[in-house]
Amino acid sequence: MEERKELQKKIDALSKEKDISVNSEKLHIRAELYTRIQSQSKAINDYIAILKINPEDNIAKVKLDMLRTIVKFTNTDIYANPNTNLDPWMD
Repeated sequence: MEERKELQKKIDALSKEKDISVNSEKLHIRAELYTRIQSQSKAINDYIAILKINPEDNIAKVKLDMLRTIVKFTNTDIYANPNTNLDPWMD
């Protein structure tokens, strides 16, 4: 719990910086912090912003793909839905 508060303080400090929206290095740091506190959607938004700045950023591409996969598997519960078309292992 204490670690989460410290990470959130770091996120808040980064978010207040004026150049955060155009600085891919700072966005990488904030996205990693969001990932550590399991705020995947905010991390995804940061990686998308990074790719708008630098479309060739391979680290952002890989981490964005990883987070999207995590969110997909988290939101797809094959036991709660009898529709086998939503089976994540059938992709």
